[in-house]
Amino acid sequence: MSLYIRLLIITSIFLLIDIYAFQALRRITSYKLIYLLYWGSSLGVLVNANYVMLNFSRYEGPTLATLNASGWLLLLYIPKLIIVFVLFGEDIIRVLLAIWNFIYEKFFGANRDVDFIADRRKFISKLALGLSVIPFSAIIYGIFEGKYNFKVIKHDIWFDDLPEEFDGFKITQISDVHAGSFDNKSKISYAMDLINEQESDVIVFTGDLVNSKATEMLPWIDSFKKLKAEKGKFSILGNHDYGDYLKWNTKQDKIENLNRLKEIQGEMGFDLLLNSNRTINKGASSISLLGVENWGVRFKQKGDLNKSMEGVEDGAFKVLLSHDPSHWTEEVKTYKSKIHLTLSGHTHGMQFGIEIPGFRWSPVQYMYKHWAGLFEEAGRYLYVNRGFGFHAFPGRVGIWPEITVIRLRKK
Repeated sequence: MSLYIRLLIITSIFLLIDIYAFQALRRITSYKLIYLLYWGSSLGVLVNANYVMLNFSRYEGPTLATLNASGWLLLLYIPKLIIVFVLFGEDIIRVLLAIWNFIYEKFFGANRDVDFIADRRKFISKLALGLSVIPFSAIIYGIFEGKYNFKVIKHDIWFDDLPEEFDGFKITQISDVHAGSFDNKSKISYAMDLINEQESDVIVFTGDLVNSKATEMLPWIDSFKKLKAEKGKFSILGNHDYGDYLKWNTKQDKIENLNRLKEIQGEMGFDLLLNSNRTINKGASSISLLGVENWGVRFKQKGDLNKSMEGVEDGAFKVLLSHDPSHWTEEVKTYKSKIHLTLSGHTHGMQFGIEIPGFRWSPVQYMYKHWAGLFEEAGRYLYVNRGFGFHAFPGRVGIWPEITVIRLRKK
């Protein structure tokens, strides 16, 4: 199916949503200016989205224009879907009552009065429009403020076999930078200061530095250079870092892009772990920091635990950096040598959800069992960072960008 036909079908679906949702507006007002604003904004967003998609290049990948187009689509059409849902529910009730009225008239020879449903259409329309304000406001906030609403989340994790000298050892984790989506240097500078304020012993980054191209990171190198940690800064690669989501003129271009990305990690002061490990010493004791390349159930599987363990004693205390949390589910938690703590990211919490005391939900939970926060099985821990940046949608709603501070404690 050609791109033109696909865009025509998708645009037609959006227009059907517009037409259906418009009924709620039409029932409560007759002001032509409001109608003009409704249809003008819808057609403007759809024209822009079509223009962006027709000019999208698989050699360049998502741009800020692509992100903005997706943001405007979600901003207008998620609230309209709420309206459609409410109106559709009303229509179903009306149809059922009409059927009942027909049956009643046939068998009892009298006409049941169902006008009370028609009288409530205006109320239902107001209800639908009122409910639609909630996602509209949330998405507006998510696009303009939420995507840089950095949260520092702290956890103490207790271990029987942590070396005494490492009691209180602090690890700051960030993940999923997606530098190609950033558009505000002052906000990123603020986040760097916030990370440094934690005064952690090490800083770790768990993959997806860019959307696809190493050049996306060039404007931000100096910002990330500012990060300081006494025992060092360490990083791994995520699925986006390999450039798999772009078309390349040659295989060599793709290889050079990855090599440049690795160089940038060094320029920022990060020690990139590629199925390898480092020993972190404190006093007379040490712990092992392992880092694997990307390994995911539905993604590239270059991670090699055996290789990352070379030279590490079986009884050593181990912290693993692995981008995709499905790696922990499939391999790490049952690995022959105990890996005490795994730090992952990847899911972003889908950048959309609800997290309040006693309840949390995100659509990503239907794809990932471990999608955000701390998990434990048989004394082996996994922490899934909600992500530092954003991708695909230029905002965050309810799932805020995260800076994780984990303090290792000795039981």
